[in-house]
Amino acid sequence: MNYLDKMKGGGQCPPRTSLSEILWSWLGAFCGILPVALLNYNIFAGTDLVFIIGSFGASAVLIYGAVTSPLAQPRNLMGGHIISALIGVACYKMFPDQLWLAAPLAVATAIAVMHITKTLHPPGGASALIAVIGSPKLHALGYWYAVVPVGVSAFIMLIVAVLVNNMAKNRRYPVFWY
Repeated sequence: MNYLDKMKGGGQCPPRTSLSEILWSWLGAFCGILPVALLNYNIFAGTDLVFIIGSFGASAVLIYGAVTSPLAQPRNLMGGHIISALIGVACYKMFPDQLWLAAPLAVATAIAVMHITKTLHPPGGASALIAVIGSPKLHALGYWYAVVPVGVSAFIMLIVAVLVNNMAKNRRYPVFWY
């Protein structure tokens, strides 16, 4: 098969998701993001603490919408985010005036290390990137960024995922812990 033939695809589109599955995914995502957003916008508003970052939206898709995916499991959620956040902060600290280099270095290194540690979680790449391109408030957190918002918020979302996903008869989460 030549290079261009690979781009044609060949598989079939997956079947439509059931209404029940859609509703459970919606409920999980709402209940998972809600406490993180409440912490960010109400309890810690006006402080230097940040509890919500964009990569959590993508994590919500996985842990509430694709609950059986290996990428959505607790080891991947927590490890992928925390490892990637640490790498992102390190890349920003090494190249604070060269974000054009720090950004791709953070994402690429995060992917490699997530593979090595068996914690691949696609939103982790975004957590690494956010550590580089984030606001001065986020940069001021330094390595604490991996703890708050990343670790604490991912843990909150994990607890909600375990509780909500197992309420449905046809769902089981997690498939594995480690």
